[in-house]
Amino acid sequence: MSSTPETSSPPRRPGRNRSKKQIALAVAGIALIVATFVFFLPKIADYRDVWAVITQISWQWLVVLLVATVVNILTFAPPWQVALPGLGFVQALELTQASTALSIVVPGGAAAGIAGSVGILRTWGFAAQKIGTATTLASLWSQFANLTYPIVAVFLLAVTGASTALLATAAFIGAAVLGVAVAGLALVLYSDSMARDLGEVAARGASWVLQKLRRGPVTWGGGSFERFRRGAADLLRRRWHLLTLASFAGSLSVFVVLLVSLRALGVPASEVSLVEAFAAWALVRLISTVPITPGGVGVVELGLTGALVAFGGNNAGVVAAVLVFRFLTMVPTLVLGLLVAATFRRHRPPAAPVAEPGASGC
Repeated sequence: MSSTPETSSPPRRPGRNRSKKQIALAVAGIALIVATFVFFLPKIADYRDVWAVITQISWQWLVVLLVATVVNILTFAPPWQVALPGLGFVQALELTQASTALSIVVPGGAAAGIAGSVGILRTWGFAAQKIGTATTLASLWSQFANLTYPIVAVFLLAVTGASTALLATAAFIGAAVLGVAVAGLALVLYSDSMARDLGEVAARGASWVLQKLRRGPVTWGGGSFERFRRGAADLLRRRWHLLTLASFAGSLSVFVVLLVSLRALGVPASEVSLVEAFAAWALVRLISTVPITPGGVGVVELGLTGALVAFGGNNAGVVAAVLVFRFLTMVPTLVLGLLVAATFRRHRPPAAPVAEPGASGC
């Protein structure tokens, strides 16, 4: 008597499932962008009124906006100069413009930008360990700044007698994450054995999360943390204050572009004060660290507009200011960055000097 072979369901294909999730996320992101510019923003202010505000800007304000934009672009470079000794200003500027542009146009957002930075620096001849240390420090200090701003904004709003529940919640979360991150960094820098142990714990935790998401384990571990400590400890001992100053200056220059845009496009301090503008920017900057859409397109525009209007800004002026702000902080970098990404092999800097222990400077 012959038995009928049992039919088995086809095996799952993780790659195909992952592709479906990526496609679904991409579609959701595109839908959010379209909804923001086609539905939400026109509901806040008619685009004809917005255009009328933009066309009335004076040439004096145009000059101020141009200067603020140039300063913002120039402040991209110093954090990388501090984190990677031997990297010149021009090369650091090219690197940051290219990586930022890639994070906007390439799927993967910030991860794509970091990968682009690593690839460019390897092509320029920098050692892999120094690249890893610089990339980690530049990213960490950028996130430290993003987590700090909502805390400062809540304090400033409290001093001026204003407050928002959403910002207070963001500040609380930011303070908690910032505290854990700084404590973790301090422990990693304490000793090689501490760095190795923390790295093993972090790797197990990250692999467990990835397993739940049906993805492979991480490829790093305690040894990666130990190598990072050896590369970062001496550099931070000599340059932590420079890295902090450069990182905060770089991100605050973005806020200056927003503030100038508001004032240039008819949103005076009587409607949205400097503190309120800073609070709106700090909140949206923290939210945009979550890679919902490339470059935060749609998320930033909608979040900033909603927050600034809630603080009292006139609808047409706020929408005009936010759109001009986003244009000035994205399009120049996008154009310059893509140009650099296509030509960076021609701009290889001289070999990076080996810094002697105890050397100072930037």
